[in-house]
Amino acid sequence: MNTMQTEINLLIITGLSGAGKSVTIDALEDIGFFCVDNLPPALIPKFGDLILQSQGKVTKVGLVCDMRGGDFFNTVFDALQELEQKGHVNYQIVFLEADDSTIVRRFKETRRRHPMAKDGRVVEGIHEERRMLDDIRGKADLIINTTNLKASALRQQIVERFSHIDQQHLKVDIMSFGFKHGVPIEADMIFDVRFLPNPHYVDHLRPKTGRDAEVYEYVMKWPITTAFLSKLTDMVDFLLPQFRKEGKQQLVIGIGCTGGKHRSVALAEYLHEHIKDREWTTVVHRDSEKS
Repeated sequence: MNTMQTEINLLIITGLSGAGKSVTIDALEDIGFFCVDNLPPALIPKFGDLILQSQGKVTKVGLVCDMRGGDFFNTVFDALQELEQKGHVNYQIVFLEADDSTIVRRFKETRRRHPMAKDGRVVEGIHEERRMLDDIRGKADLIINTTNLKASALRQQIVERFSHIDQQHLKVDIMSFGFKHGVPIEADMIFDVRFLPNPHYVDHLRPKTGRDAEVYEYVMKWPITTAFLSKLTDMVDFLLPQFRKEGKQQLVIGIGCTGGKHRSVALAEYLHEHIKDREWTTVVHRDSEKS
């Protein structure tokens, strides 16, 4: 039974004043996001807790955090670190910017006051805001320059990119293989396990495969196997959320030994068991029946 908690997709919208944050949040609302404007960053972790307690009723969230938050904005990195520690929340930072002349023109057209402008000097306010936002810009997953974008074009870009964010699934195919039969060209990453003790040299194990209990136990009993699997699973656990966040839909992990019959099969089975309750996963033993 799969008891995996619902994953929350959180978009943090930030960037320069006048760069299009309002258009972005309106577009997200139109495609089903629950949106909050001007949330102080210090409240992001508590807000994340509330969303997680919705029991799957809310899975797509957009938050606008910008310089209107004043001193609160300085806490954004602590808030994001706390959010990461909670798990089950996949967040992306979307940073909006435009060139100085475009922002000045937009503020003149709307007759709004720039939040960082002292004595009405908009250009100085823009420069100060760029400086203060430099760190968060460096952490952004997506930077959109709206200098040459009309509001309708920005809206369309947001809709196209995020309308199916909660429908993206990562299908993980784990493939064992033998190097002597060739490396699978479809593999996104390959792990060579030929350094592990080889059951091929144990007479009663040679005819069997890594799916047989005797072979599996032989491969797993060595300290070097335990050490390798600890590092492998740590890396896979780290990478899978990153691939999902990027929007990748399929990942092929190749595990190879000499013939593809014993060691690679056993480790592929182990990795499959490790992640099958969290991902849409299959395991294929390409060469296990070959001599």
